[in-house]
Amino acid sequence: MKKLWHGGIIYTMREEGEVVEAVVTDDATIIAIGDKKKLEQEYPIDEYIELQGRTMIPGLVDSHIHLIGHGEMLNRLDLSMCTSMKEVMEKVAEKVAQTPKNQWIVGEGWNENIFLDKKDFSLEEIDVITNSHPIVLKRVCRHSLFVNRLGLQQAGITIDTLSPKGGEIGQKDGELTGMLYDTAQEKVLSLASVPTEAYLKEAVTLAIEDMWKYGITGVHTEDLNYYGSAKLVHHTFQEVVEKGKKRFKLHLLVHHEVVDEMRDIESSHYIEMGPMKIFVDGSLGSRTALLREPYADDTSKKGLALFTKDELATLVHKARTREMAIATHAIGDLAMEYVIDAIEQHGPVNNKRDRLIHCQVLDGALVARMKNLQMVADIQPTFLASDFPWVINRLGEERMTYSYAWRTLLDNGIACSGGSDSPIETANPFIGIYSAVARKSFHGEKDVVYGEQERLTVFEAVSLYTTGSAYASNKENVRGMIQVGYDADFTVIDLDVFGLKIKEIPFIEAVMTIVDGEVVYQRK
Repeated sequence: MKKLWHGGIIYTMREEGEVVEAVVTDDATIIAIGDKKKLEQEYPIDEYIELQGRTMIPGLVDSHIHLIGHGEMLNRLDLSMCTSMKEVMEKVAEKVAQTPKNQWIVGEGWNENIFLDKKDFSLEEIDVITNSHPIVLKRVCRHSLFVNRLGLQQAGITIDTLSPKGGEIGQKDGELTGMLYDTAQEKVLSLASVPTEAYLKEAVTLAIEDMWKYGITGVHTEDLNYYGSAKLVHHTFQEVVEKGKKRFKLHLLVHHEVVDEMRDIESSHYIEMGPMKIFVDGSLGSRTALLREPYADDTSKKGLALFTKDELATLVHKARTREMAIATHAIGDLAMEYVIDAIEQHGPVNNKRDRLIHCQVLDGALVARMKNLQMVADIQPTFLASDFPWVINRLGEERMTYSYAWRTLLDNGIACSGGSDSPIETANPFIGIYSAVARKSFHGEKDVVYGEQERLTVFEAVSLYTTGSAYASNKENVRGMIQVGYDADFTVIDLDVFGLKIKEIPFIEAVMTIVDGEVVYQRK
């Protein structure tokens, strides 16, 4: 069925400023672009879609998200907007009043760096609210959490429990604090969420429908290792997206612990098997990102290495034997050094692109080595808006030169893609685009630009979520642009993103989301 899309500003994203008057699609594919009258003469049009003066761009793709986690967040206690410990405790108390005894309460997204009162959780304080509900409250980075006494008891964690490799059980003055870091979280999280297929289907459905509202047509997501069987998760995606006809493009990062389980799973049009995912370190917020030098605000810490250099090299070798690229969570400079060392030892395979996810703390030598390896930097622009100004104290002024250094990456020819890391940050891509261009904080002084020399242009920022995401997944020849032969995935927005003042970009809204030529969302 041939459709002609017209009546708005249509940006191809092939080059900056290029617009066309109309686009013709035949089912799931773009077959022509250009002058409307000429296209009407050349093609028998079955349906006209009038854009009503709106702006159409290629379908936006989030290159790093936890899709099921995003769906869970929509059903859970949301602490992301709390600006004080007092507010967190009030929300927990409200949830306790609504929840049967002995049922786990899971909260998401607290960030002590924006609290205006005390920064540390207290087991005694939460005991006052309840001692009959196990409670787990995840920090925004998901590299640490707070769990109450009952939750600790159910997980079998005592003052004598040894911290696991790659994790830490929080203690102070010979007592548990309730804080768990990185791998130490795993036992509690496994108890707090025992997913059924129905639970997963609801989370996936909620997440996809929410993505559509932001104009997102697909995501690169990492979910396979957190909900029991990886094949159950994959099956859930098939049930919702393929059998349930929730049109959405999924590129699955395969956690290294489930690579063998997923080895016989083939890619399909809507569900692609992507690179091996490896966590190398933690987060700056939890002081678990792996740094060469100590944290400026706590010189007793350099972060956590989840693997030794040799162990990481062995994992990369495993990926290569399975003809897989790798996608590594690496935030600290030493973590990225570990990754680059391993890739130099076990080079890329079959032109598949390795990616560094986050890569927040860099230096000139690391950038040069990344360039030589043709790696993709999978960045999350909204991190800047959330992390500044507190991250300056955490890292110190000297390290800020190469931190969140996206202009440096692009100027060195390093391809970048753009993601949100939702549910850690908002999935709204226009907040991410704004953050890449404005480099201003959500929480600090509103007019301060952090690292002005690293600002991106609006075209570069939009490219992160279009051509950048396509390139990261080796789909640059079929996705990411409005071009003949490409997938008919479009995002229609209410304002011209390239004609606005920068401060107006966060207020852009999707009015229509199109996947494979079909409108999957239309704003009422």
